[in-house]
Amino acid sequence: MSTDRLQQNTQQDYRPETYRQRRPVGSVDAFFRLTERGSTVGREVRGGFATFFAMSYIVVLNPLIIGTVVDANDSLIVGGDDVGESTIAVAGVTALTAGVLTILMGLIGRYPFALAVGLGFNSFLAVGVASQMSWPEAMGLVVVEGVLVILLVLTKVRTAVLHAIPGDLKTAISVGIGLFIAFIGLVDSGIVRRIPDAAGTTVPVTFGIGGELQGWPTMVFIFGLTVTTILVMRRVRGAIIIGIISSTILAIILEAVFHPGPSIVDGQPSPTGWRLNVPTVPTDWFAFPDLQLLGNFDVVGGFTRIGVLAATMIVFALLLSDFFDTMGTVVGLSSQAGLMDKQGHIPGVGRVLFVDSLAATAGGLASSSSNTAYIESSAGIGEGARTGIASLVTGGLFLVAMFSTPLVTIIPFEAATPALVVVGLAMVSQIRRINFTDVAIVVPALLTAVLMPFTYSISVGVGTGLISYVVLRTFQGRAREIHALLWVVSFLFLLYFAVHPLRELFGIGG
Repeated sequence: MSTDRLQQNTQQDYRPETYRQRRPVGSVDAFFRLTERGSTVGREVRGGFATFFAMSYIVVLNPLIIGTVVDANDSLIVGGDDVGESTIAVAGVTALTAGVLTILMGLIGRYPFALAVGLGFNSFLAVGVASQMSWPEAMGLVVVEGVLVILLVLTKVRTAVLHAIPGDLKTAISVGIGLFIAFIGLVDSGIVRRIPDAAGTTVPVTFGIGGELQGWPTMVFIFGLTVTTILVMRRVRGAIIIGIISSTILAIILEAVFHPGPSIVDGQPSPTGWRLNVPTVPTDWFAFPDLQLLGNFDVVGGFTRIGVLAATMIVFALLLSDFFDTMGTVVGLSSQAGLMDKQGHIPGVGRVLFVDSLAATAGGLASSSSNTAYIESSAGIGEGARTGIASLVTGGLFLVAMFSTPLVTIIPFEAATPALVVVGLAMVSQIRRINFTDVAIVVPALLTAVLMPFTYSISVGVGTGLISYVVLRTFQGRAREIHALLWVVSFLFLLYFAVHPLRELFGIGG
C-alpha cells in the first residue's frame, strides 16, 4: 500500500472553498463548523474514542512518574511514606485536568485536540526540579510559567511566531510529528527497545528482544497493526477503533490463557510481559477519585529555596518547551486534518493556543504537572474527527475514567500503539511538499523531522530547525527574508540549548 493511499484514507482536506456552499444544519453544526469541515457527528464520536484510547495511558503512567518521586523534603507528593496513596491522588488530578481541559478545547478552541499531562514536563519536574525543592514549590514554578504563556497568547505574540515560520518548515514539523508518533508507537509496543548501557555499544536501540520478536504482547501489536492498516486501506469506518478494540480482546484472551504478566515483576524486568497495563477484566469497576492535590502549590517557595536566577532558568526552560511543543503539535495535527488555509495558517488558532496556555497553569494548580496538547490526537483525526465535538467526547471519557478504572487499565500499549504507527506514517508522506532544491530549506527541514523522534522532543526539533534556517539563509545573502521574530526565537533557543554552560558560568546549582 503506498503512503499516498494511506494518507488519503487517514486525512480529509479542509478546504473552505469546497465546503462553504454547504449550509450548517442547526446551531450545533454552525458552532462547531461540522458541515463546513466535511465531518459528521458519528466521525467525531469515533474520533473522540480513538484519541482517548490512544492517550488514556497517561492516567496510569503519570502517577508512576511523579506519584513515587521523593522531593527535596524527603516526602512523597501527598506527604508521608504511602506510595499507594500518593499515586492514587496523582491519578485523580491527572484524569480531572485532562477531562476539563480537553472539554474546554472542544468548546473554545473547537478543534479535535486533546490535552493532558505532558510526559516531557512531568519527567523533567520529577527528576530535575523536585530534587531541589518541595513538590508544591515545583508546581508553583509551573503556575508562573503558565501565566507567562497566557500573556504571550493574549498579546498575540505566540500566534505571530507561528505565522512567521516558513511554510516548508511547517511541513517539516508535520513530518517530524509523524515520525515521532510512529516511533512512540514502536517503542511503547516493545518493537523498538533501548539497548542497556552495559552492552557497550554505540547503537542506542535494537529490534525487539536481542534482535528478535518475542512474546504474546508483540503478537498483539502485529495483529493490531495488520488489522488497522487493512481496514484503513479499505476505507472502513471506525478502522482505528476496530483495531484497538479487537487487539484488546485478543490481549485479554492471551493473558487469560498464557499469562504473560507485566513487564516488571517484583522490581525485575520481564521482557515478554505487557508494557504498562496487563489486559485483564477487573472486578472493581467503581471508585471515588482522590482530589486532595488540588491547590497544592507554592508560587514563591521555589524562588526562595534555590534563588531567583536558578528558579527563573527553570521557568524559562519550561516556557520554551511548552511554547514550541504545542506549536509543533498544533501545526502537525492541523496539517494532518487538512485544517490549514491556503496561506498555511490555522483559522482560529488563537483560541487553541489560549486553551493550551490555560493547561499549563491548570496543571500547576492541580499538582498534576503541566498539561499540553497531545500528538495522540492524531488517532482521532485519523478516524475522521475535525471539530471540537471529538474533544468533548475525549474529555468526557477522561472524567468518567476518574471513577471507572477499567477504561484506563484494560488496554495495553500493544493494543493502542498500532493506531499511532499507522497515522504517523501517513503524516510522513507530507515530506513531498518540501522544496528539496534549496539547501537552506532541506537541512533545517531534515534536522527538524529527524531530531523530534531521536531526542523525544518536539521543541528540540523545532529549535534546531529554526536556528539552522536563520544561519543558512543569512549565509545565502537572503537575511532580509527572515522574519524578525525568527531572529528572536532562534536566539532564545540558543540560550535554551546552552543552559548547562550558562549554569556553570553563573555558578548555578542543579
